[in-house]
Amino acid sequence: MSDPRPAARATIAELRARGIEPYPYSYPVSHHAAEILALGDAVTAEEGLEVAIAGRLMAKRGHGKAGFAHLLDASGRIQIYAREDALGPEAYAVFDELSVGDWAGVRGRVFRTRTGEITVKAQAIAMLARALRPMPDTWHGLKETETRYRQRYVDLFMNPEVRETFRRRTKIVSTLRRFLDDRGYLEVETPILQPLYGGAFARPFVTHHHALDTQLYLRISDELYLKRLIVGGFERVYEFSRDFRNEGIDRSHNPEFTILEFYQAYADYEDILRLTEEMVSEVVREVRGDTRIEYQGTPLDFTPPWRRVSMLEAVAEAVGEDVSDLDPARLARLCERHHIDSDPKGGVGGRLDDIFSELVQPKLVQPTFVLDHPREISPLAKVNRRNPKLVERFEPFVAGMEIGNAFSEQSDPEAQRAAFEMQIQARAGGNEEAHPMDEDYLRALEYGMPPTGGAGIGLDRLTMIVTDSRTIRDVILFPQLRPEERGEAEVPGDRAPEDLSTRA
Repeated sequence: MSDPRPAARATIAELRARGIEPYPYSYPVSHHAAEILALGDAVTAEEGLEVAIAGRLMAKRGHGKAGFAHLLDASGRIQIYAREDALGPEAYAVFDELSVGDWAGVRGRVFRTRTGEITVKAQAIAMLARALRPMPDTWHGLKETETRYRQRYVDLFMNPEVRETFRRRTKIVSTLRRFLDDRGYLEVETPILQPLYGGAFARPFVTHHHALDTQLYLRISDELYLKRLIVGGFERVYEFSRDFRNEGIDRSHNPEFTILEFYQAYADYEDILRLTEEMVSEVVREVRGDTRIEYQGTPLDFTPPWRRVSMLEAVAEAVGEDVSDLDPARLARLCERHHIDSDPKGGVGGRLDDIFSELVQPKLVQPTFVLDHPREISPLAKVNRRNPKLVERFEPFVAGMEIGNAFSEQSDPEAQRAAFEMQIQARAGGNEEAHPMDEDYLRALEYGMPPTGGAGIGLDRLTMIVTDSRTIRDVILFPQLRPEERGEAEVPGDRAPEDLSTRA
């Protein structure tokens, strides 16, 4: 496809020569499309309310001295009608020059056409931005997966359902924020650039600060900083945290993602479990109108109480034998029997978690809490009061995805140091994602942290489920992609794009 931009630039020069500025500074908007359409039966064939609207031209038809067009603004689409005898020759010439994809402002009166469509009859028209690139095929729209993600700005105006997904994401965030604010939680901000990463098992992104001549990390979690605030005397805190993990990209993973983390003094994981159950159920009800929804064709019921099952019970049921002794030989044999690739460097906890991930997790469709994980994979949690081989931890699962993680937080500085030392040994044994030793966090605990429960909820995955989105890329405005193969962004339709949805 030839580049259309030189011809468009020539048209811009012609417009300016005629005194028409294609990129003005402002435009006085009085109404949006949805407000006008909401007038409903009050709109008749007689010209009524005077409005000023603005948006992108999505369609245009008509010849000679009259024409129709559709404008798309933030609220939706509305028809406009332009006549030369109503506008005058100069103003109508502006309408004549408008192309699909351009931005325009229209002042006029609302009426209903003979076909029954609510329309704005133009009294004045202004060009607000001339588009240099053509719209994607207006019949087929923008459908190629990678192009949609890479050119999200086009995806948003070509596919209305995409805009609705991100409006719902914003509503999810506001509902979560209101829920926690109403219960006395304080929203805070903690560092994204950290001198030492921690709070999760992950490989970090590394950078260098030149002024301080020091290595820094993009945070993989804000957990340890939020718990420092509990030490400082804040009893309930939360943060919508942008986190970064140097890992693969697949249906439920993106290197940059958002987690809601919240911590509450004087609480344990049972308290946090009940809060999580209530909070997520309220989000689903607020955004979807009911706690019973469908995800990718499967009915889900978020009505409390959710099912609860221990990790040991779930694995025992899947493999058909008791695994509560956490015997290393038994777990290795089970991995071999079920063809599960499990690295022995992860210890018995890692083995059990690998078996769980392969045999149990995909079957956790309805909202389910999995409780009481092995100590080796939970270095920041308190030892379970009923079984010292385990910790007090839960993970909520929905539609086969883990959407969160929570602990009775370890507040004993000596026990936390011992857990960190076990992680150092694991790192020496080849586990690159083992948790590092954090002396400053231990110093904070030595000043005393009250009993605390905390959780992290994956906002992107929760949004996937609430908006019925198949992949995490559908709920992140600008997901991470491989670099474009060519140096310059291409004209839509110039090549058949690669479909990232099939990649791991």
